[in-house]
Amino acid sequence: MGSVLVCYSGGIDSAFVLAVANEELGPKAIGMTAVSPSLPVSEKLEATRIARNLGARHELVDSNEIEREDYRKNGADRCFHCKTELYEIASLKRDEWGVVEVLNGTNVDDLGDYRPGLEAAKRANVRSPLVELGFSKSDVRAAAKLIEMEIWDKPASACLSSRIPYGNEVTPERLGQIGGFEEELKSLGFRHVRVRWHDKVARIEVPTDSLAKLVEPGVRERIVEAGQKHGFLYVTMDLAGYRTGSLNMALGKRQLTLVQ
Repeated sequence: MGSVLVCYSGGIDSAFVLAVANEELGPKAIGMTAVSPSLPVSEKLEATRIARNLGARHELVDSNEIEREDYRKNGADRCFHCKTELYEIASLKRDEWGVVEVLNGTNVDDLGDYRPGLEAAKRANVRSPLVELGFSKSDVRAAAKLIEMEIWDKPASACLSSRIPYGNEVTPERLGQIGGFEEELKSLGFRHVRVRWHDKVARIEVPTDSLAKLVEPGVRERIVEAGQKHGFLYVTMDLAGYRTGSLNMALGKRQLTLVQ
């Protein structure tokens, strides 16, 4: 490819793409992280740390998807508008930094879920090397472990807007509620955790083997206190446990695929 801009969130998929790009292309590989209210603060810091450890060039850029009305409306196509913003920024930066290709970290497993962002990538001519090579999520983790990336088993992370049910407006205040509460839950030792926003109700998802920990004496009280501090009147736990994209269940079987 000669030179690349990697749309790099700090997650394992885009981090692996950046690691390989940096190994092959050196300073001609640039990781770009879009910063907005939907990016957890801890993820921004982690992305910076990981890129530094890789020795890769890393650029933080401001993203303003929340200024897009169709994004704030939080319809089923919210991710399309978010990724459109991201790839428009990437296109401008590609020209500014003088690189040839824009890449993302999409893998073949992502093609089986409802991901409108894939359509935005197709329209922007963004390449997905993991898809081109047939890498599944487990392939990415295995390869990342093989090259001794410390985050090979890092939990999946999605933007904070994905915690708000479709049809409910995305606002900076709501994103702050969710992000603040999740950070406190992580500080209590919950590595895989989601706070789903339901107005005055926070629905906590953790793996089923961690459900008992939520109600341990001392822990339960701290969780309730943290939730109320961040503006939730009621704090609940989801007995079905942690799963990515749980709010997509309301969409039925709709999905988009990436066309190469």
